[in-house]
Amino acid sequence: MSAQRLDGKACASQVEAELLDRITHLTERGTQPHLAVVIVGDDPASHVYVNSKINTCKRLGIRSTHIALPSDTDEASLRQHILALNEADDVHGILVQSPLPAHMDEEGLTDLIHPDKDVDGFHPQNLGRLVQGRTDGMLPCTPSGVMRMLRWAGVDLKGKRAVVLGRSRIVGMPAALLLAAKGADATVTVVHSRTHDAAAVCREADVVVAAVGRPDMVKADWIKPGAVVVDVGINRVDDATRERGWRLAGDVDPAVSEVAEWLSPVPGGVGPMTIAMLMENTVRAAEQALDR
Repeated sequence: MSAQRLDGKACASQVEAELLDRITHLTERGTQPHLAVVIVGDDPASHVYVNSKINTCKRLGIRSTHIALPSDTDEASLRQHILALNEADDVHGILVQSPLPAHMDEEGLTDLIHPDKDVDGFHPQNLGRLVQGRTDGMLPCTPSGVMRMLRWAGVDLKGKRAVVLGRSRIVGMPAALLLAAKGADATVTVVHSRTHDAAAVCREADVVVAAVGRPDMVKADWIKPGAVVVDVGINRVDDATRERGWRLAGDVDPAVSEVAEWLSPVPGGVGPMTIAMLMENTVRAAEQALDR
């Protein structure tokens, strides 16, 4: 029997419907949520992501400002853009699209964004709140999207064994913290490149979140029958059988669908949820700004 589909598109549509009511309420109070997106360089995938975010803003009635800078922009200039957006009272969220050119300190520039406007949820102050078990700050979009999708599917995490593959500050570690937080109450193991026998660890899990950036790494024999599997990976793989010469692959082998109870697709799983949670963070930032 094939796994049930953890449909990120359907879940994201539900999130957007809820946001429309909140945006209407903000508009009635004289505030339109406003997201500023800064992109540096000509990376095609980054521009696709940015355009998708801008189009979602337009659909929801969120104002968006798109600042596109050439790849040879110096870091000091980008810093000035960020600082100016921090000071702009009508800007509620700031996003600097990753990756930045190699000559820039991406982590340092992210730290420069005001925590209240850090809609990516990567600022140390927001991640620090998460370590404290607090969810009142800006939550990282992909991990919070994973959690929302699990709730949407009715997955009960309490007391379950969860394994997160990957320990990045963007996905892996925040996902582990959210899974273990009060209310979710899973028992969490983080698997990384130095873990001995990662497959054996995964086979004990009721929930597996794969976020390592390696196509088809998680095989069917890694998964306990009936487990819930969330595939965060999105990898471009050469494929001569496709007209365009490549395909998108997740971190999870498609054969896992024959073992798992739930599996998120790639594309159409975590990706739409990441954008939906970015919109939610922007709306939350506007609400908090209005109430301060």
